[in-house]
Amino acid sequence: MDTQSDYQGNFGSAAEMLGDADATHIQGDRRQIPIHQIVTSKLQPRKYFSEAGINQLAASIKGSGIQHDLIVRPIGQGKYELVAGERRYRAAQIAGLETVPAQVKEMSDAEALQCALTENIQREDLNPIEETEAILRLLALNLNSSQAQVRSLLHRMQYELKKKVSTHSAMGTPSAEIVKSTFDGLGRMSWDSFVNNQLPLLKLPPEIMKALGEGEIDYTKAKEMAKLKSESERLALLAEAIAQNLTLRQVQKLVKERKAPKDSKSDGLAVEMAAISKQFQRSKARQNPHKRSEIEALLKQLKLLLEEES
Repeated sequence: MDTQSDYQGNFGSAAEMLGDADATHIQGDRRQIPIHQIVTSKLQPRKYFSEAGINQLAASIKGSGIQHDLIVRPIGQGKYELVAGERRYRAAQIAGLETVPAQVKEMSDAEALQCALTENIQREDLNPIEETEAILRLLALNLNSSQAQVRSLLHRMQYELKKKVSTHSAMGTPSAEIVKSTFDGLGRMSWDSFVNNQLPLLKLPPEIMKALGEGEIDYTKAKEMAKLKSESERLALLAEAIAQNLTLRQVQKLVKERKAPKDSKSDGLAVEMAAISKQFQRSKARQNPHKRSEIEALLKQLKLLLEEES
């Protein structure tokens, strides 16, 4: 069976689904729909909406109306689930519109998520966290797997790619083909670029992830700040970076400076002492009574120095 063509036949590529960069060209039944019949979707990849931006759009809609159709799918009982255009939908509510222009199309969950994801990516509406989480959800839907299983598959594929594994235990499977087809359909990045650059973002400290998700910093600065082990230091640098709009180079410099004291003296000394302890265990000097006596005398001096600082 041709897995890739079968997959595209079931779900459709993003290009086929959207037609072009404007999501309103989706092939569907265009109509005016009462706004109260539309419900938001749990599949919406975008989580952060600027209140000021929506209010500004609402003012524009009052004067000029909605310029681009919403995309919805019927869910029964006269209701429609919003697939793409939540920002326009929210602004229309504020503007007091009773009906909105929409393209109505039957879609599976995977089609709806891919449509919403592709429109947001093309409009550059998603922050890196939202984009990463949405792509994982789309892969999980297409593979009929959990997100944990998707991550495991992606890491196995990445390992085999780097190590040039000849057995292709993961790379040659139908699941791997679905992964590749999904990224081809999105047209945003390759699967290995996603694993290398975006998956690590989901392991960022909470305060850094929150700032990134709300658009206060970009992901390159976020990854640099995460190198600081101390939460208080990260919070201080985060506040400084936002308030002063620091460049990536400035953030990198500050991170290096704040890591330096720990990395240079205290940590270096601890490593050296650990090495001396291991060397003593292997050394014949501990069997020599004279040398052992000298070592014990030096050890007493070291203990006295440490006790003075405790």
